[in-house]
Amino acid sequence: METATIIGLIAAALTTAALVPQLIKTMRIKETKDISLLTYLSLTIGTSLWLVYGIMIKNLPVIAANIAATCLSAAILFLKLKYK
Repeated sequence: METATIIGLIAAALTTAALVPQLIKTMRIKETKDISLLTYLSLTIGTSLWLVYGIMIKNLPVIAANIAATCLSAAILFLKLKYK
């Protein structure tokens, strides 16, 4: 595996993992008043588009990061709407 791909995968893992604590906290306390709807709506749409882009250019780090990020941000967005 090329060095650039390894760096990309590490970056993808770290930036995507940043969403996990918010998801866990939201699931635990079932409270979302301090979470911005616009932020997670934008993030979910943005990561979905990055995923499409990654697929189009056949770039594994971009695809992997954005599959995970889209799922995590969409889960937080869903909880935001559920626990209004």
